[in-house]
Amino acid sequence: PELSHKSDKAKISRPGQALTVGDVIEVRTAEQRPDGTWALLLEQTPKVEGALLCIEAGTGLVKAMIGGRDFRQSQFNRAVQAHRQPGSAFKPIIYTAAIDKGFTPTTMVVDSPIVYRNTQMDFTWKPKNYAGGFQGKTLLRRALAKSMNVVTVKILSDIGVGYAIDCARKLGITSPLSRDLSIALGSSGLSMLELVNAFAVFNNQGDLVAPVFITRIVDRDGNILEVAEPDRQPAIEPSTAYIMTSLLQGVIQNGTGWRAKALERPAAGKTGTSNDQVDAWFVGYTPQYTTGVWVGYDEEASLGRGESGGSAASPIWLNFMQQTLEGQPVMDFPVPEGVEFATVDAKTGLLAIPESEQTLYECFKSGTAPTQYTKKPGTVTEQDEFFKKLM
Repeated sequence: PELSHKSDKAKISRPGQALTVGDVIEVRTAEQRPDGTWALLLEQTPKVEGALLCIEAGTGLVKAMIGGRDFRQSQFNRAVQAHRQPGSAFKPIIYTAAIDKGFTPTTMVVDSPIVYRNTQMDFTWKPKNYAGGFQGKTLLRRALAKSMNVVTVKILSDIGVGYAIDCARKLGITSPLSRDLSIALGSSGLSMLELVNAFAVFNNQGDLVAPVFITRIVDRDGNILEVAEPDRQPAIEPSTAYIMTSLLQGVIQNGTGWRAKALERPAAGKTGTSNDQVDAWFVGYTPQYTTGVWVGYDEEASLGRGESGGSAASPIWLNFMQQTLEGQPVMDFPVPEGVEFATVDAKTGLLAIPESEQTLYECFKSGTAPTQYTKKPGTVTEQDEFFKKLM
């Protein structure tokens, strides 16, 4: 095979230009040639680690767990024992608290610069969006789909840090959480088990189901010594869980989780990337399974520029879910009682009119859908007249 020299990037036509007799290398077979020889590809042992956890909806049964790249090299279970920053994968917990606090998918939040100053500690914090820039007035749905940092911080500031942490506890998060606005961006470390099980609450119509690793224990004679009893407790309202599922479907259909669209099934999920691309996450679910993927280095080094949850973790999630769901029926997320729908204008979040350029068939808690229609294009409002007089 052609090899690329590290220094001058010159193409190498034969292995002898890069390797010498006695070198120990790793290879994998590519194909056998007609003359009986094999074409080999150079391999290397990666330093990057990963973890995966899959929980069955409803039952809490852990169907798959991968705690690292190679158990022979490390017995540390990164799916359960590691606590890493979830980054934006924590945002759905903030949005869940907001929905319970009265926000709706069409609540308008302004994505604009904001500065927080702590005079006692002489510290200034200016949260920024991952892609840079600001989008102005933004619907809650779009803010989550595009993973807007500033909007999430503003939402947390509005509902209160304590309220959001209480919501996290309801969703099964037990790790210590910083009582400051940085948790909006996933600054506090969590285990994968905690985060995946929190997402499973949305998939379980609002119920927190304890994960089950062992279903039963029998002795050598076949006598059953212990059987796992289901532990299912209400955590949030089913309507809140469904709205969150709908918002997280938008992340895949129109946001940072777009690679998961290739699953070609109803699916919801969220990407997550910590500062400097140290941790890459994707937690997503279908009506059958909730699965999380983490990629990173044990020593918390950067994965490299552009290695986000969408690019590094979601393709692994997609590959696993494609194989797991192969041959299974396509299912949709059930709509619980207490949810209503309305067609709204995608720009204003108000009820759509024939002149609306883009509309959304949006879900709301009963009684919270907008009652006003968006104004026709060109309509002059009292506010517009006020600004004209000032000009």
